[in-house]
Amino acid sequence: MKRLGIGAGIFVAILAVIWLMIGSDWRRLILAAPSDANVLFWTQNQRDAGFRMLDRVSFLIDARDIHASDTLKELPEGSPLSLDLDLDAYLQDNRHSAIVVLHDGKIRLESYGLGFKETGRWTSFSVAKSLTSTLVGAAIIDGHIESLADPVSKYIPDLAGSAYDDVTVEQLLTMSSGVRWIEDYDDPSSDVALFNDHVSEDGSSNLVSYMKALPRAHPPGTVWNYSTGETNLIGILVSEATGETLSDYLSEKIWGPYGMEQDATWLLNDDGTEISGCCIQATTRDFARFGQFMLEGAAVDGQSLVPGGWLDRATTKQIGIGVPGQGYGFQWWTYDDGAYAADGIFGQGIFIDPTRNLVIATNSSWSSAMGDVDRSHAKREEFFQAVQAAVDAEG
Repeated sequence: MKRLGIGAGIFVAILAVIWLMIGSDWRRLILAAPSDANVLFWTQNQRDAGFRMLDRVSFLIDARDIHASDTLKELPEGSPLSLDLDLDAYLQDNRHSAIVVLHDGKIRLESYGLGFKETGRWTSFSVAKSLTSTLVGAAIIDGHIESLADPVSKYIPDLAGSAYDDVTVEQLLTMSSGVRWIEDYDDPSSDVALFNDHVSEDGSSNLVSYMKALPRAHPPGTVWNYSTGETNLIGILVSEATGETLSDYLSEKIWGPYGMEQDATWLLNDDGTEISGCCIQATTRDFARFGQFMLEGAAVDGQSLVPGGWLDRATTKQIGIGVPGQGYGFQWWTYDDGAYAADGIFGQGIFIDPTRNLVIATNSSWSSAMGDVDRSHAKREEFFQAVQAAVDAEG
């Protein structure tokens, strides 16, 4: 007993030393770390802490590594952009943890807030949707998926007999399946709040079991309805078609070959599959690199990873969303001027402007999932426009 007591004392002393060594910022973050996995209803302090460590709190949720390679895609420093706004005030006001602006493949602006640093990983939320859709294009060119006109049930047989019987792969990509889904981030009883806790009783995956019970609301292909559940179906479809996990396929096709700087991670459902509509953890620079990958034709060393014509369709309006000047492509938000964006709740995003050869990656911890709708999104759009104007002013 005495020996055990001495050992315990030494262990406590070591923990105390480590606690002192890690610094006040990390002590504050650890104390603020959330104790449940429902990010929609965390406090502000929990979000500030949790969004940078979601893949490191394994008692909440598991994650799978997305491996980078030893070959780095360099991002050379360019001259600083001259913006007609107070950048520090904007960062603080919109609660940005990071902004990286690439122009002509060079870093023209890079800034961090909320105690976050360039080497840290921040969660993407729905920015992951755009990466998932790109893997569909890769699976087509690899011969794993035959056609966007194929029924979804061809690749996910457990959906047979459900409202998804007549839904095509393309209709999943454009969120126009017509299957009822409620995506209300403030309602604990909405589908987006409930589906991750569903447990299958028929042998199918938890997600497929939940989705196949949903009723039809509209004919397929007629009405756009934002559905994280359907992006998660896309992820299962890609995994079933390729025989690989999404993390491995993303690493094999993009993350490694293109030269991302660090390993990333992808959060997993309880049944061990990636939450493909959400939650890739990566550095903001690597999110910006993905935007640059898209600018370069979704290609590595000049070799496109998606079929001919895919990029044009994926990043331009395929269906209207009821907002003038905007639309939805293949899991990309589109602008009628040719720009397009990946967008995630709480202020995550990759904005891509091919006309100006411009990429803007942002990570944030907004005060709510959609922020102050009349303010947070508008302020970010104003920032995008300020960057565009600064590029235009350079001629």
